[in-house]
Amino acid sequence: MGSIRQSRIEGVILEELSIYFQRNAREICLGAMVSVTVVRVTADLSLAKCYISIYAGPDKKEVLENINVNIKKIRQTVGQRIKNMRKIPELLFYIDDSIDYASQIDALLKKG
Repeated sequence: MGSIRQSRIEGVILEELSIYFQRNAREICLGAMVSVTVVRVTADLSLAKCYISIYAGPDKKEVLENINVNIKKIRQTVGQRIKNMRKIPELLFYIDDSIDYASQIDALLKKG
């Protein structure tokens, strides 16, 4: 369980990343729809693990690779929009496959 400050920072980063991916879907996300599902910030606020879902576009790994190539640009833009933080956490992106997993379980339950 994180602190209230951690939770607020996670929420702000999630919101800013969502806006960023929405505005830059063509160049950063290769035309795919990217949704930020969860952001987890470490206790010392130095690292943010960002889980994303990728829909309707090229291969998920290809989109994630392109996001990781542009990670400095993404961090800089998010940092400019978040004015009240001295240091913006390093961003790490992971594919959130929980929706795919849930649909697999749902299909198995309907089948059996």
